[in-house]
Parts: sequence; structure tokens; C-alpha cells
Amino acid sequence: MKALLDSRGFLSITWTASAVLLLLGVRNSVTVQLRFLVWPALLAYALASYTAVRLYLAHVPSQLDSPLLLAVTTCLETCMVATIAVIETLRSPSDEEDDALKEALLGVDEEAPADAGPKQRSWPSLLLTALVYVWPEGRLLQVRALGCVVIVAMARLLNLAVPILYRDVVNTMADVSAKTHPPPGQPAQHFTFKQVFYPFVCLYMVASYLQGGIGTSSMGLLSNMRTWLWIPVFQAAYRRISLDLFAHTLDLDLKFHLMRKTGEVTRIMDRGTNALQNILSTVIFNIGPQMFDIVAACAYLATALQPWIALILFVTLLSYIPLTIYLTEWRGRFRRDMNRLDNAKSGRVTDALLNYETVKYFSNEPLEVSNLASAIGDYQQVEYKLLASLAALNVIQSAVIFSGLVAGLLVCTRGVANGSLTVGDAVLFITMVQQLSAPLNFFGSYYRQIQGYVIDMSNMFDLLSTSPSTQDDPDAKELVTSGQALQFDNVFFEYTPGNPVLHGVSFSIAGGKTLALVGETGSGKSTILRLLFRFYDPSSGCIRVDGQDIARVTQRSLRAALGVVPQDSVLFNDTIEYNIRYGRPGASREEVVTSCKQAALHSAVEEHFPEGYDTRVGERGLRLSGGEKQRVAFARAILRNPGILVLDEATSSLDSLTEHRIQAALSGLRDQRTTIIVAHRLSTIMEADCIVVLHHGRVLETGSHQELLDKAGPYAAMWSRQVEASRSTVDMSAIAEDDSQAQKGSSSGVLCLDFARRFLGLP
Repeated sequence: MKALLDSRGFLSITWTASAVLLLLGVRNSVTVQLRFLVWPALLAYALASYTAVRLYLAHVPSQLDSPLLLAVTTCLETCMVATIAVIETLRSPSDEEDDALKEALLGVDEEAPADAGPKQRSWPSLLLTALVYVWPEGRLLQVRALGCVVIVAMARLLNLAVPILYRDVVNTMADVSAKTHPPPGQPAQHFTFKQVFYPFVCLYMVASYLQGGIGTSSMGLLSNMRTWLWIPVFQAAYRRISLDLFAHTLDLDLKFHLMRKTGEVTRIMDRGTNALQNILSTVIFNIGPQMFDIVAACAYLATALQPWIALILFVTLLSYIPLTIYLTEWRGRFRRDMNRLDNAKSGRVTDALLNYETVKYFSNEPLEVSNLASAIGDYQQVEYKLLASLAALNVIQSAVIFSGLVAGLLVCTRGVANGSLTVGDAVLFITMVQQLSAPLNFFGSYYRQIQGYVIDMSNMFDLLSTSPSTQDDPDAKELVTSGQALQFDNVFFEYTPGNPVLHGVSFSIAGGKTLALVGETGSGKSTILRLLFRFYDPSSGCIRVDGQDIARVTQRSLRAALGVVPQDSVLFNDTIEYNIRYGRPGASREEVVTSCKQAALHSAVEEHFPEGYDTRVGERGLRLSGGEKQRVAFARAILRNPGILVLDEATSSLDSLTEHRIQAALSGLRDQRTTIIVAHRLSTIMEADCIVVLHHGRVLETGSHQELLDKAGPYAAMWSRQVEASRSTVDMSAIAEDDSQAQKGSSSGVLCLDFARRFLGLP
């Protein structure tokens, strides 16, 4: 105890504790910035100042020559540290500090693959990471956040002060009542309203208004002020984490998105952002303050009343919390079963209504009713257990509180009887129990919520810590294009180790020329386009645009020079104009219309859609036909005006007339840019300057259409097969037309004879 009473001993203990916390942070690889460390330091200085002042006022013998000088010095140091704390807290960290802290907390490993498993994170690390994101950047929002902390501290004082003032009110009223209603034979005293009202009744009314009353603190002025101040803070945090998470997900490579379901990623994003908002609010504004209230109330009761009363309160509440958590977990199993059976019950009804005709066909209405009755029975059995468990929870909670009240009232009764306690002290104990136990009813829910929040945040931070396998080189430069020449030089690639897809692919095309890629399904055409857009990096070899290795330039500048019309044109659920302007967001309406005219889309928009270019295309463009979606993709590519244009089976969904019009429009564009065409119909690439024939990831032959026909190789064989298939299609169309004419002017017998004559060779 002497070490604690001596200021130097106290300083040693506090600074040792701070050092231990810092070492623990370093051991857990948590970057501790000054703005986070300064608050524990301020607490240590404040405690040291308080101890020094108490030593001076109590005249405790000390080895120091001047206790007054120590008290003044420590107070000045506390003021200086407090100033630093406020400045550092309000100071927005630099981008380098913020990125370094996030990287340390999230455990980002640049060398880790994108499909690496989830990382193990501790609760303190998750809470600290959440605090980094929740702490606002703007000065006004920072002041609001500090105001919330101050209000929480004031609310803790009020939660302790309200029961104490209530005790003083009861004691005052009891004393006044005893004096105004004396025993027979004694004179009665009279008091004015002011004498009774001031100070305790007045203070109690003000404190109750600020606090909200016993068990209803959420209705108090301070609580609602804190909510009002906190709303912009958590909105800014939600906006910040949502944008960071969305931008990071968009930056991840194609491999990640192909391996993960879109719905799974969006669920991780939604649940993670909600968990980030709620976990700190739950811990800082609910659990933490309630724990502090319990400790403060027990400490006060131990010093102001009797230690036994504090011990009873502490044991009562300490047993109340784990019982509530355990029973809530027990009830959670029933809730999960009830949700599962409720889904099954609803599924029975939905399935029967969706298959209404089948039910009628087989007259199985009684069977469906019986199935629903069975599902309802199973559901109600679990529902009974859930409701009964709620009643059991309430009974056990009431029993715990009742036991504590009985034990405490017995001690208070003895104290009142021997004169060591007053009636107000007994009321103080009852009020403390009621005030502290009411919020603890939600501890089971808090426990389950925090468990869910931790899981959701862990999944979200796993997503944030995932690094794309394809990244820009640290010294990457912007792509400088001039002639748009393209070269693949001995490119090898494999999606999974040991399964190569491309084997030494090499070809080149001069700027402004047209290159065609042909081959059966699985020959590597789509993989070549993915490598060109740098969705993946080659295992070996090099891809150059105008002599520049695309691995040495930024991905954004590379893709800015490329434009694509994919085979499957998936559109955003927005307007036609938005989907076209997506190729160049800054384009004007006139430029959009011009590109639509070149893509043979403008007349269709004007004639078929009353809202014109403001027509919403629906989910994935389902309100448009396949040809219309393809023409939107063409218009978007034309508007983008890229240096290298990629057409991936771009005319597969178009009729012959529209295809001819678009080909005519593209012929002018191909003269000004490099064009890469992926096609199965060889008739669409006859005028290509160079045709690359692929087979199982290897280049079999290259050349123009006529050159490849003269070689009589794989391309010539493909051309012959398609010509024969085209002739067969024409012949079958002619037969179908003859059959249609015969049906109009012949009887059924003649039709049968004609069919036999044609297909069975009858005379």
C-alpha cells in the first residue's frame, strides 16, 4: 500500500501497465498510433495527478521535499497530455498512416493467393479495426464522436447519482413527515415548499429528466442527445466501409469472381457493414457502460452503506448475466428450428399452389391438406418449446433478482433496526437493483448479436484482406498508344497448375488491321481475350501493345485503350442511354444518338419504346431482345471509340439484315483501329487481314482467308464443313417452303404421298 501511496510508485505501476499493453499490441502485430496510445497515457497522468493532490491534502508523509510542487507539476503534465490527446484525436491521419494501420489490422498479405482461406482474428483486433473505420475523418464529425463519449461518461455519473438523490429525497420526505406529524403531545414543525423542494427534490427531478428515469434511460435527454450526435458518425462510417469494400471487390481479379458466388459476396458486404456499425454501438454504448455501472454501484454501496450489501448486489448481477446468456443460447436452438419449420410450412403451401394443375390432375387435395397439417403440427411443437422456454427464462431471471432483493432487504432491515442505516438506504438498494437489472435482460441478445457481428466482420475483413493475383507493377507506367499494334510472343498459360491451356501462342497484327481467332470450343480463344485485358497474367511469354509489355503498364490505361462487344451482352438494370453511355460516361446525348444510328439501334428505340432512351432495360436487360442487347453493346463500343476493338461473336444474335448494316458501319471503324474478331461463322471473317487458327491452345496456322484455303489445312476443312452445312440448311428451307405450298392446295392423302416420294424414294 505504501507503494501506491507514493507518487513515484504509482507512476511506475501505471507506466508499466501501459508498456505491457503496448508490448501486447506489438506481439499481436497491431500498429499503435499516437492518437490511440495518448488516451491511456492521459489516464495514467490523471491518476497520478489525483494521487499527488490527495497526498498533499492528506499530509501523508513522503520522501519528497515538496509534495505541493509534485501536485502542481503532475497537474500541468496532465493538462499538456490532454491537449495532445485532443489535437491527435481531431487530427485526421495521413493516407500513409491510415493504409499502414488498415494493412496491419487486416493482415493483408500481398503474396497470399486470392483464394486463400480465412484468417483467424481476435476480438480485440476486430474491435480496433472497427474503431479505425468508425472514427470519422471530418472535424465536425470528430467533435460529434467526442461529444458522444462525453455524454456516455455523464450518463454513468447520472446513473449513480439518480438512486442516491432518490434516497436523499426519501430521507428528506421521511424526516419532514416525522416532524410535521409528531407523536401526540409534541409540537409539530412547519416547513416551506422551498425548504422541502431544495436541493434534493429539485436535483432529483433534473437528474431524472436527463437520465430518463429508473429502467428507462433510453428515454432520457442525454441518451437521445447521444443518439442525435451519433447518427452522422455511423452514417459516415457506413459510407466509408461500403465504398472501400465495393472498390476493393471491383479491384479483385476475375479468378476471384469466378470462384465466388455473386450472392455470397453481396451478403458478406451487407452483413459486414451492418456488423461494423452495430458492434461498436453495442459495446461502447450498452455493454461497457452497464459493466461500469455495476462496478461503480457496488463500490459506492460498499463505502456508503455496508460491504455486505455491495457483495449481495455484485453476486446477484454476476450470476444474472451468465444465466441470461446461457438460457438465451438454449432458446436460440428452438428459434432456429422454428424458423426452419416455418420455411418448410410455407414451402408446402407455395409448392401446392405453384403445382395447382398437377394437384387437380391427380385429385390430391386431401393429400396436400394433410401435408400442411403435418407441417403445422411440427411447427407448433417447436413453437410451444420456444414460448415455454421464454416463460422459464423470465421465471429464473425473476428468481435471481428476488433472491438478491430478499438478501439485501434482510441486511437493510437489520441496519435500519440498529440505526446504522436509514429508510432511504433501503430504498437506494432497491433502486440500484431495479436500475441495474433492467438493462441486463438484453445481455443474452447482446451476446448472440456480438457473436454474429464477429463472424460477419471476420468474413468482411477476409474479403478486404484478399489481394488480387493480377496487380500493377510498382513502377508501372501509363500505356502510350500510337499505331495499336498487337503481339503475342510465345505465351503459355494455365488456370490451374499442371493443366496448361495455351502452349506457346505467338502471332502479331499491325495497327489498323483486323485479326480473327477461329477454332472449336475450348481452343483458347476466350483465354487469349482475357489475357489481353489482363484479367490474368501469362505463365510465361509476353503480350505487347505498340511494343510495350502490358505487364509493365497500369491495368486502367490498358483497358482504356480496349473496347469489347461480348457474345453475351449483359446490361445494367438502368436506362438504354445509361448502358450506352457506360462506354464513355462523359458523352453527350447527341453522341449517344450518333453511336446508336451507326449500330442500327436508333430507329428501334424511337419506334418500339415510348420512353425512348430513358427506357429501363430491366434485370440483365431482359426487356430487350437478344438482337437489341447486342446492338446496345455495339453502340457502347462505338461510343467508346477504342484504339483496339474486340468483337467476341458479336453478331451471333443479329438477323442477316441488321448484321449487314452493322458490318458496314464497322468497316469504317476497322480502317482506323486494330480489330480482333472471335468467330465461329467463317463467313464473317473472310476480309480479315490475318486469321489465327487455334486447336487445344496451339496455333495451327495463320494467314488470310484465301491463303488458308490454298494451304488446304484445318481452316480449309472447317470452311468446307460450314459450306456443306449452309447448303443443307438452304435445301431444307426449300423443302419446307414446298411443303407449305402443297399443304395449301392438296388433300392430306396427297401430302402423305408427297412426303413418301421425297424422303422414302417412292415413285
